[in-house]
Amino acid sequence: MKAIKKAAIAAGVLTAAGISETAVFYNMAMKRDGIAPEKSAKMSGIDWGQYEDIMRKKGEYMLSQPNEKFSRYSDDGLKLVATYFPSAFENPNYTEEITEGNTENKKRLVIGFHGYTSNGIANHTAVFEYFYKRGYALLFPDARAHGKSEGKYIGFGCLDRKDALGWINWAINKFGEDVEIMLYGTSMGGATVLMTSGLKLPPQVKGITSDCGFTSPKEVFTFVLNKQYHLPAFPVIQLSDIINKKLAGYGMDECNGKREVKKAKVPIFFIHGSADTFVPCFMCHEMYDACLAPKKKLIVEGAGHAESYLKDTATYERELNKFMDAIFNNK
Repeated sequence: MKAIKKAAIAAGVLTAAGISETAVFYNMAMKRDGIAPEKSAKMSGIDWGQYEDIMRKKGEYMLSQPNEKFSRYSDDGLKLVATYFPSAFENPNYTEEITEGNTENKKRLVIGFHGYTSNGIANHTAVFEYFYKRGYALLFPDARAHGKSEGKYIGFGCLDRKDALGWINWAINKFGEDVEIMLYGTSMGGATVLMTSGLKLPPQVKGITSDCGFTSPKEVFTFVLNKQYHLPAFPVIQLSDIINKKLAGYGMDECNGKREVKKAKVPIFFIHGSADTFVPCFMCHEMYDACLAPKKKLIVEGAGHAESYLKDTATYERELNKFMDAIFNNK
C-alpha cells in the first residue's frame, strides 16, 4: 500500500476516490504476493473437478518422463527457471513408435508459456503427452514472479516477451543452430507468444500457437472488472497503469497483441473457446484479423477459458497436427 501510495503521489494522481480500490486491485492482480491459482480457476468459471481424473493421470505420465531444471537471468537480473523434457527419442525407456509429428527425429523443440498464477509444469499437464508422443522435446519456463522464477511484479506478456526471446536464444545456444522451435502459450502465455511475434525472431522459430491469449493486460482487466465484477474500470485501471510504470517498469497497454501480430513474420495458430468468460473470444478474432503473417484459427464451441484442449481433444489435436506439419515440414 505504501509503495502504491508513493507512486501515485509521485505521479500526481492521488485522489480520495479510487486509491483504495486501486491498491486492492494492484496488490491482488499485479504482484506475486497477491496471486493464487485457485483464484484464477474460480474466475475462469469452469468446474475443473470434471477433469480431475484425466489430469491426474496425465500429470503422472508427464512426471515419469526424464526431465531437468535449467536457469538463466533476464535482462533486468531476475533468475528465471525452466523444466526441460528431452524428446522421446532420447529416452531409452520409451518403447512406443512415433508415427506422426517429429518422425524424422530432428531437433524440434516446443517452448511452452503458461498462464496467469500457474507455472510451467502445471499449465502443460494436459498437452504434454500429445507433444511428447509425437517426438518433440519440451521446455517449460516459469514466468517471472511465478513458480521457481524470481520477480515481484507480473509481466503479463509485456515483460515476458523479452524473457521468451531470451529462452529462444538460450535454446539455440544449448541445442545448436539446427534446432527448430515452435512457441506455444496458454492465456497469459498465449498473450506472451503473440507479443513475442512482433520481435525480430531468429530463423529457428518456425511458428507460434496461442491458446486463449489476450490483447493486453489493460484490456483484459477492463473486461473482467466490467463483466465479472460489474465495476467501472475508471479510475482503477488508469491509476494502476501509472503505478505499474513506476513499480514494474511497463504500461498495461504498452504491448498489445493486436499491434504486435501486424509485425509477425512466422505463421500463427490462434485457438480460443467460444464460451470463454475470462478472456473474451472477440480478442482472438481481433488479433487474427490484425495478423499479417500466415495464420490459422480454431474456435472450440462451448469451451471456456483454457478448456479447449480438454473440451474437444480430437479436433484440437487434428488441427494442431496440421499446423505443425505445415511449419516444420512445409506441407
